[in-house]
Amino acid sequence: MATVIRKRKNPSASRPSRAANPIELPDGMRDRIAAKAYELWNQRGRREGRDLEDWLDAETIVMEEIHEARE
Repeated sequence: MATVIRKRKNPSASRPSRAANPIELPDGMRDRIAAKAYELWNQRGRREGRDLEDWLDAETIVMEEIHEARE
């Protein structure tokens, strides 16, 4: 008797990826984050392979600055 193996459909395959629908940032926000990420990269000794960490930290810092300015 042969065993039949059925592949399950990947439920996420039918959903559009986030890359297909990037989040729109307010004017100037991307440049501000990029500048802060570059600043962090320099301060941290220009470590290679940490670009995502620098970017995410820069996002957090910029968002906190905006939040504080609105208070």
